[in-house]
Amino acid sequence: MGTDHVTWGIPAGSGKSGYVFRGGQVEVKLDGTEFTLGTFTHENFPIQAMPQSQFDVDLAVQVVFEDGTTSGFSFRFHHNETPNVGPNPEDEVDLPTFVSPETVTVDGEEYAVVISGFKQGGQVVRKFISPENGANSADVVALFGRAGRPDIVITSVLNKGAVKRTQSDEYVEIVNRGSAPGDISGWVLGADDAGQDFTFPPGTVLQPGQRIRIYTNEIHPESGGFSYGSKRPIWNDQGDSAKLRDTNGNLVSKFGYGKAAQPTP
Repeated sequence: MGTDHVTWGIPAGSGKSGYVFRGGQVEVKLDGTEFTLGTFTHENFPIQAMPQSQFDVDLAVQVVFEDGTTSGFSFRFHHNETPNVGPNPEDEVDLPTFVSPETVTVDGEEYAVVISGFKQGGQVVRKFISPENGANSADVVALFGRAGRPDIVITSVLNKGAVKRTQSDEYVEIVNRGSAPGDISGWVLGADDAGQDFTFPPGTVLQPGQRIRIYTNEIHPESGGFSYGSKRPIWNDQGDSAKLRDTNGNLVSKFGYGKAAQPTP
Protein backbone atom coordinates (compact mmCIF):
# COMPACT_ATOMS: atom_id res chain seq x y z
CA MET A 1 0.00 0.00 0.00
CA GLY A 2 3.06 2.26 -0.07
CA THR A 3 2.97 3.03 3.65
CA ASP A 4 4.81 1.88 6.79
CA HIS A 5 1.62 2.18 8.88
CA VAL A 6 -1.56 0.14 8.38
CA THR A 7 -4.65 0.19 10.63
CA TRP A 8 -7.89 -1.77 10.92
CA GLY A 9 -11.07 -2.15 12.95
CA ILE A 10 -13.76 0.03 14.48
CA PRO A 11 -12.41 1.57 17.72
CA ALA A 12 -13.99 0.47 20.98
CA GLY A 13 -11.87 2.88 22.99
CA SER A 14 -8.53 4.54 22.24
CA GLY A 15 -8.34 4.01 18.47
CA LYS A 16 -7.82 1.50 15.69
CA SER A 17 -5.35 -1.35 15.84
CA GLY A 18 -2.45 -1.41 13.41
CA TYR A 19 1.11 -2.25 12.42
CA VAL A 20 4.03 0.16 12.11
CA PHE A 21 7.41 -0.77 10.60
CA ARG A 22 10.52 1.39 10.79
CA GLY A 23 13.73 0.52 8.95
CA GLY A 24 17.10 2.22 9.01
CA GLN A 25 20.81 2.02 8.22
CA VAL A 26 22.55 -1.07 9.53
CA GLU A 27 25.78 -2.97 8.93
CA VAL A 28 25.10 -6.36 7.36
CA LYS A 29 27.50 -9.28 7.01
CA LEU A 30 27.07 -12.33 4.81
CA ASP A 31 28.50 -14.83 7.31
CA GLY A 32 25.21 -15.52 9.06
CA THR A 33 25.57 -12.68 11.57
CA GLU A 34 22.17 -11.46 12.72
CA PHE A 35 21.16 -7.83 12.27
CA THR A 36 18.09 -5.70 12.99
CA LEU A 37 15.97 -5.48 9.86
CA GLY A 38 13.75 -2.86 11.50
CA THR A 39 11.43 -2.17 14.41
CA PHE A 40 7.94 -3.64 14.36
CA THR A 41 5.17 -2.08 16.46
CA HIS A 42 1.69 -3.48 17.02
CA GLU A 43 -0.78 -0.83 18.08
CA ASN A 44 -3.10 -3.10 20.04
CA PHE A 45 -6.17 -1.10 21.02
CA PRO A 46 -9.63 -2.54 21.72
CA ILE A 47 -11.75 -2.73 18.57
CA GLN A 48 -15.16 -4.17 17.82
CA ALA A 49 -15.34 -7.81 16.81
CA MET A 50 -14.19 -8.36 13.24
CA PRO A 51 -15.82 -10.73 10.70
CA GLN A 52 -12.44 -12.42 10.31
CA SER A 53 -10.19 -12.51 13.38
CA GLN A 54 -7.13 -13.87 11.56
CA PHE A 55 -5.55 -12.31 8.49
CA ASP A 56 -2.21 -11.64 6.80
CA VAL A 57 -0.30 -8.39 6.33
CA ASP A 58 2.46 -8.23 3.72
CA LEU A 59 5.65 -6.23 4.29
CA ALA A 60 7.92 -5.25 1.40
CA VAL A 61 11.42 -4.06 2.36
CA GLN A 62 13.69 -2.22 -0.06
CA VAL A 63 17.36 -2.80 0.76
CA VAL A 64 19.98 -0.41 -0.62
CA PHE A 65 23.58 -1.63 -0.57
CA GLU A 66 26.68 0.55 -0.35
CA ASP A 67 27.45 0.17 -4.05
CA GLY A 68 24.01 1.52 -4.94
CA THR A 69 22.48 -1.88 -5.74
CA THR A 70 18.86 -2.19 -4.59
CA SER A 71 16.98 -5.39 -3.81
CA GLY A 72 13.43 -5.94 -2.66
CA PHE A 73 12.47 -8.55 -0.07
CA SER A 74 9.00 -9.43 1.17
CA PHE A 75 7.53 -11.12 4.23
CA ARG A 76 4.06 -12.10 5.34
CA PHE A 77 2.91 -11.48 8.92
CA HIS A 78 -0.01 -13.54 10.24
CA HIS A 79 -2.24 -11.75 12.73
CA ASN A 80 -4.58 -13.30 15.30
CA GLU A 81 -6.99 -10.67 16.69
CA THR A 82 -8.05 -12.44 19.88
CA PRO A 83 -11.10 -11.47 21.99
CA ASN A 84 -10.41 -8.54 24.33
CA VAL A 85 -11.68 -10.49 27.32
CA GLY A 86 -10.97 -14.03 28.47
CA PRO A 87 -8.00 -16.04 29.73
CA ASN A 88 -5.68 -14.95 26.84
CA PRO A 89 -6.63 -11.48 25.60
CA GLU A 90 -3.20 -10.79 24.07
CA ASP A 91 -3.06 -10.69 20.28
CA GLU A 92 -0.53 -12.89 18.48
CA VAL A 93 1.68 -12.17 15.48
CA ASP A 94 3.82 -14.72 13.68
CA LEU A 95 5.15 -15.45 10.20
CA PRO A 96 3.90 -18.36 8.04
CA THR A 97 7.38 -18.44 6.48
CA PHE A 98 10.54 -16.81 7.80
CA VAL A 99 12.33 -16.67 4.43
CA SER A 100 11.94 -14.04 1.73
CA PRO A 101 10.99 -15.51 -1.66
CA GLU A 102 13.37 -13.04 -3.30
CA THR A 103 17.16 -13.54 -3.34
CA VAL A 104 20.24 -11.46 -4.11
CA THR A 105 23.51 -12.64 -5.64
CA VAL A 106 26.74 -11.35 -4.09
CA ASP A 107 30.14 -12.45 -5.47
CA GLY A 108 28.46 -15.33 -7.29
CA GLU A 109 26.67 -16.65 -4.16
CA GLU A 110 22.88 -16.49 -3.88
CA TYR A 111 21.40 -15.30 -0.56
CA ALA A 112 17.92 -14.91 0.89
CA VAL A 113 16.89 -12.86 3.92
CA VAL A 114 15.92 -15.10 6.85
CA ILE A 115 14.02 -13.69 9.82
CA SER A 116 15.18 -15.19 13.12
CA GLY A 117 12.25 -13.72 15.03
CA PHE A 118 11.10 -10.82 17.19
CA LYS A 119 13.54 -9.56 19.81
CA GLN A 120 11.77 -8.65 23.05
CA GLY A 121 13.58 -8.05 26.34
CA GLY A 122 16.82 -9.45 24.95
CA GLN A 123 15.16 -12.69 23.80
CA VAL A 124 14.44 -13.66 20.19
CA VAL A 125 11.03 -15.33 19.90
CA ARG A 126 9.22 -16.79 16.90
CA LYS A 127 5.80 -15.51 17.99
CA PHE A 128 5.11 -11.92 19.05
CA ILE A 129 2.69 -11.75 22.00
CA SER A 130 1.07 -8.31 22.16
CA PRO A 131 -0.78 -7.18 25.35
CA GLU A 132 -4.06 -5.27 24.96
CA ASN A 133 -4.48 -1.51 25.09
CA GLY A 134 -0.98 -0.40 24.17
CA ALA A 135 1.67 -0.01 21.47
CA ASN A 136 4.05 -2.98 21.73
CA SER A 137 7.35 -3.00 19.85
CA ALA A 138 10.09 -5.48 19.01
CA ASP A 139 13.09 -5.52 16.73
CA VAL A 140 12.80 -7.82 13.72
CA VAL A 141 16.05 -9.81 13.74
CA ALA A 142 17.24 -11.23 10.42
CA LEU A 143 20.29 -12.58 8.59
CA PHE A 144 21.44 -13.29 5.06
CA GLY A 145 21.46 -17.06 4.54
CA ARG A 146 22.65 -19.01 1.52
CA ALA A 147 19.66 -19.77 -0.67
CA GLY A 148 18.19 -23.24 -0.78
CA ARG A 149 20.20 -24.96 1.95
CA PRO A 150 20.45 -25.21 5.76
CA ASP A 151 23.39 -23.96 7.80
CA ILE A 152 23.41 -25.47 11.30
CA VAL A 153 25.84 -23.93 13.81
CA ILE A 154 26.48 -23.66 17.55
CA THR A 155 26.21 -19.99 18.47
CA SER A 156 26.64 -19.87 22.25
CA VAL A 157 27.33 -21.90 25.40
CA LEU A 158 26.19 -20.90 28.89
CA ASN A 159 28.78 -22.85 30.86
CA LYS A 160 28.26 -21.32 34.31
CA GLY A 161 24.74 -21.93 35.51
CA ALA A 162 23.10 -20.07 38.37
CA VAL A 163 21.72 -23.24 39.98
CA LYS A 164 24.08 -24.32 42.74
CA ARG A 165 25.95 -27.63 42.43
CA THR A 166 24.03 -29.10 39.48
CA GLN A 167 24.10 -26.02 37.21
CA SER A 168 20.98 -27.45 35.59
CA ASP A 169 20.36 -24.17 33.72
CA GLU A 170 23.50 -24.50 31.55
CA TYR A 171 22.69 -24.69 27.86
CA VAL A 172 24.07 -24.78 24.34
CA GLU A 173 22.27 -22.77 21.64
CA ILE A 174 22.11 -24.00 18.04
CA VAL A 175 20.73 -21.99 15.10
CA ASN A 176 19.84 -22.77 11.50
CA ARG A 177 21.36 -19.82 9.64
CA GLY A 178 20.30 -21.21 6.26
CA SER A 179 17.18 -20.60 4.18
CA ALA A 180 16.05 -24.25 4.06
CA PRO A 181 14.99 -26.64 6.87
CA GLY A 182 17.75 -28.78 8.40
CA ASP A 183 17.07 -32.32 9.66
CA ILE A 184 19.43 -33.00 12.60
CA SER A 185 17.87 -36.30 13.70
CA GLY A 186 20.62 -38.51 15.09
CA TRP A 187 23.18 -35.70 15.24
CA VAL A 188 25.32 -35.60 18.38
CA LEU A 189 26.21 -32.63 20.57
CA GLY A 190 29.27 -33.42 22.64
CA ALA A 191 31.54 -31.89 25.27
CA ASP A 192 34.55 -34.17 24.53
CA ASP A 193 34.14 -36.25 27.69
CA ALA A 194 32.54 -39.67 28.19
CA GLY A 195 28.85 -39.53 29.05
CA GLN A 196 28.49 -35.97 27.80
CA ASP A 197 26.91 -36.62 24.42
CA PHE A 198 23.37 -35.63 23.49
CA THR A 199 21.75 -37.31 20.48
CA PHE A 200 18.87 -35.50 18.80
CA PRO A 201 15.72 -37.63 18.55
CA PRO A 202 14.08 -38.66 15.25
CA GLY A 203 12.07 -35.90 13.60
CA THR A 204 14.24 -33.03 14.88
CA VAL A 205 14.10 -30.40 12.13
CA LEU A 206 15.27 -26.80 12.46
CA GLN A 207 13.38 -24.31 10.33
CA PRO A 208 15.24 -21.38 8.71
CA GLY A 209 16.30 -18.93 11.40
CA GLN A 210 15.12 -21.20 14.21
CA ARG A 211 17.22 -21.46 17.38
CA ILE A 212 17.04 -24.23 19.97
CA ARG A 213 18.71 -24.81 23.33
CA ILE A 214 19.92 -28.02 24.92
CA TYR A 215 19.87 -27.65 28.71
CA THR A 216 21.84 -29.67 31.23
CA ASN A 217 18.78 -30.64 33.30
CA GLU A 218 15.86 -28.30 32.56
CA ILE A 219 12.97 -28.44 30.11
CA HIS A 220 12.09 -25.27 28.21
CA PRO A 221 9.45 -25.98 25.53
CA GLU A 222 9.79 -22.50 24.03
CA SER A 223 13.36 -23.32 22.91
CA GLY A 224 12.75 -26.91 21.81
CA GLY A 225 12.45 -28.73 25.12
CA PHE A 226 15.82 -30.53 24.80
CA SER A 227 17.76 -31.62 27.90
CA TYR A 228 20.69 -33.88 28.77
CA GLY A 229 18.79 -34.89 31.89
CA SER A 230 22.07 -34.80 33.80
CA LYS A 231 22.19 -34.25 37.56
CA ARG A 232 25.71 -32.91 37.31
CA PRO A 233 27.21 -30.06 35.24
CA ILE A 234 28.12 -30.80 31.62
CA TRP A 235 30.11 -27.75 30.49
CA ASN A 236 33.49 -26.81 31.97
CA ASP A 237 33.36 -23.66 34.12
CA GLN A 238 36.83 -22.67 32.91
CA GLY A 239 36.07 -23.30 29.25
CA ASP A 240 36.32 -25.93 26.54
CA SER A 241 34.71 -26.69 23.16
CA ALA A 242 31.23 -27.84 22.20
CA LYS A 243 31.09 -29.95 19.04
CA LEU A 244 28.17 -30.88 16.80
CA ARG A 245 28.53 -33.93 14.55
CA ASP A 246 26.21 -35.37 11.91
CA THR A 247 25.08 -39.00 11.66
CA ASN A 248 28.33 -39.92 9.89
CA GLY A 249 30.45 -38.42 12.64
CA ASN A 250 31.51 -35.43 10.56
CA LEU A 251 32.21 -32.26 12.53
CA VAL A 252 29.55 -29.73 11.49
CA SER A 253 30.18 -26.98 14.06
CA LYS A 254 32.68 -26.32 16.85
CA PHE A 255 32.30 -23.56 19.44
CA GLY A 256 35.02 -22.62 21.90
CA TYR A 257 33.86 -21.02 25.13
CA GLY A 258 35.57 -19.64 28.23
CA LYS A 259 39.35 -20.09 28.05
CA ALA A 260 38.92 -21.85 24.68
CA ALA A 261 36.85 -19.04 23.16
CA GLN A 262 37.91 -18.15 19.64
CA PRO A 263 36.28 -16.85 16.46
CA THR A 264 34.17 -19.58 14.89
CA PRO A 265 34.25 -19.76 11.06
